Amino acid sequence: MKILLIGATGAIGEVVYEELKNDTEIIQASRNSADYPVDITSEASIKALFEKVGEVDGIICTAGSAHFSTVDEMTPEQNMVAVNSKQLGQVNVVLIGLHYLRDNGSITLTTGVLMDDPLKTASSSAMANGGVSAFVKSAAIEMPRGIRINHVSPSMLEKSKEKYGKLFQGFQPVSSERIGLAYRKSVFGAQTGQGYKVY
Repeated sequence: MKILLIGATGAIGEVVYEELKNDTEIIQASRNSADYPVDITSEASIKALFEKVGEVDGIICTAGSAHFSTVDEMTPEQNMVAVNSKQLGQVNVVLIGLHYLRDNGSITLTTGVLMDDPLKTASSSAMANGGVSAFVKSAAIEMPRGIRINHVSPSMLEKSKEKYGKLFQGFQPVSSERIGLAYRKSVFGAQTGQGYKVY
């Protein structure tokens, strides 16, 4: 099984790679990758990546950025960071990637706890996560050739507590193992249109 992992060098991407590396061939793509660079805010960059990689059995996207600011201070331009990256970037990975995905393949996108459990300064991120979640649920009923699509919605990783703990006050950090298993379920399971919440 050949899996394209977009966002492989991020905290979640590293967890996914460790969980699946012994069972699949994983192509690691990221913004800073020397071999498989990709910017998901650029359709041309996404297309170039798939042209280079060729056909795959699964696509996992853990990439996506958002600007954190209170709504009274956020500008439309700052809000577009999440729209263009976390939301449209992942949707475009699906729209373009479908043409390179083998029959009965899987797509797994990444959302996050903020769409269900709000924090101050996180409304833009929550918006993008919610949009991706709704897209997955709707797109699942239209997927061709037996292709499945799901999303994983992780909370703060235990290993990220030192970096993000002050933002996620009162949140229970989750283990890399639990998050990795959610992606494993999406890749190897039979469900589609699901959101695997790891909170």
